[in-house]
Amino acid sequence: MSLTPQQRQHLGEELFHALSAGQTLVPLTERFEHIDIEDAYHISQAMLRARLHHTKETVVGKKIGVTSLAVQEMLGVYQPDFGFLTSNMEIPNRGECPIAGHLIQPRAEAEIAFLLKQDLKGPGVTEQDVLAATECIMPCFEIVDSRIQDWKIKIQDTIADNASCGVYVIGEEQANPHEVDLPNLEVTVFKNGNKISSGKGSAVQGNPLTAVAWLANTLGEFGIPFKSGEVILSGSLVPLEPVVPGDKMHMELSGVGSATITFR
Repeated sequence: MSLTPQQRQHLGEELFHALSAGQTLVPLTERFEHIDIEDAYHISQAMLRARLHHTKETVVGKKIGVTSLAVQEMLGVYQPDFGFLTSNMEIPNRGECPIAGHLIQPRAEAEIAFLLKQDLKGPGVTEQDVLAATECIMPCFEIVDSRIQDWKIKIQDTIADNASCGVYVIGEEQANPHEVDLPNLEVTVFKNGNKISSGKGSAVQGNPLTAVAWLANTLGEFGIPFKSGEVILSGSLVPLEPVVPGDKMHMELSGVGSATITFR
């Protein structure tokens, strides 16, 4: 039995207030035994509506998460999730991100970001459709952050919580997606000057194009399109890395460029 529209709306507003207050909630899946993925999507939409209403932000892109085996095993969630990027989420490359008052339990993940030059709407979006609609790819850090207590999430919890999105930073360098071997693009991640992980594009469903097509088709089921000019984050290529004030994260995407963010 699904949740009522009133319950979905209430939980979306509850998540927004947790975001605003820097607080966490007991997992939704512990409170509502029968919550399903459709419920979670509607809760996410309610959270997004509250955010856009109260902060006057706008939607600037979408994100896919929990795509790689490394991340799935860390979180105990074994299918992808999806969420929305807003105008206040982007941190300038080489910028500083305050944790206190902005993030709760942040973790950094290195990704490939896609900038779209055409609209896309599922169902039926293919990898070739994604390639044709992409202006360029860019190196990216997404800083995921959960409003769910101690990251004790199931797939319904993270979808409801805007796919555990916090903030993101994109490097200035761009590459033509037709000129790179996306599955074999390699990222190397450094924390405070020390190499901590590396991974390839194939970590996300075998090919980042596959992940982005999946997201287009999944959102298409709910009538949500990709729009020209939006940024699409395709999922982490490496394990998530917890960060605290004073940490500096740097990533290098082979043959493309780099992104850096410092926390305070």
